[in-house]
Amino acid sequence: MVLELADIRIHPGKQAEFDIAIKKGVETVIAKAKGFNGYKVNKGIESPERYLLMIFWDTLESHTVDFRGSPAFAEWRTIVGGFFAGQPVVEHFSLLAKSG
Repeated sequence: MVLELADIRIHPGKQAEFDIAIKKGVETVIAKAKGFNGYKVNKGIESPERYLLMIFWDTLESHTVDFRGSPAFAEWRTIVGGFFAGQPVVEHFSLLAKSG
């Protein structure tokens, strides 16, 4: 399994609207993608315009090829892109260790 971590900064004062949009975008678009295995979104406390979107994929290609190369990626960006204050920083991670 691969973790996609997207560090997203949005325009100030748009948090309530973005909270709705990001959940809608993931649940109605990304969740239907091949290789999708769940997600989490964390909101910044000290930096309220900062969000961390974590999406779990079967493989790196599930995200970078299958999803990003599909029309669904444009649909996702239509839902959330207008809130972005800059390009999200996206990286991928493999699991090294976990508790429990």
